[in-house]
Amino acid sequence: MGGDNHNVFVYGSLLADEVVRILLKRVPPSTPATLPDYHRFKIKGRVYPAILPVQNNNKVTGRVLLGISGLELDILDEFEDVEYTRSDVEVFLMDNSEKMQVYAYVWSNKDDPDLYGEWEFEEWKQVHMKDFVKMTDEFKEQLELPESKPRVQTYETFYKQENDKPHEP
Repeated sequence: MGGDNHNVFVYGSLLADEVVRILLKRVPPSTPATLPDYHRFKIKGRVYPAILPVQNNNKVTGRVLLGISGLELDILDEFEDVEYTRSDVEVFLMDNSEKMQVYAYVWSNKDDPDLYGEWEFEEWKQVHMKDFVKMTDEFKEQLELPESKPRVQTYETFYKQENDKPHEP
């Protein structure tokens, strides 16, 4: 892989610079884009979204992270874990309506009964971002250890701890 540069369409927690900065230690340049014929679902029991292809003229808005190195792509692969499949998709850049071939992480289980509704970034930012950033931090620390845990496990452990904590008044 080496010096290959990749472009990656992101549509969920990676719309937040804070999350990207923890994972990649930088915020790459990005450009707003839409992914046609996909829908961004909420997932029961998860705070992050899933996208899947749909047949109803839907589109997902997000951004393309530009110039992602092979190493950075590996980190994103680890972060998305087994729940997502890195796929080649075609997005439209909002700035100039040009098409661009990019990677996107598509939900692996296309018949998942836990997908519903529509995920909203603004709502996530207000309600979930603070905890999610902490979880991402924990994931990244884990990743740098020789025996790293998969992200799904980090996520589940983190959110279980959060839920088991007595809530402050």
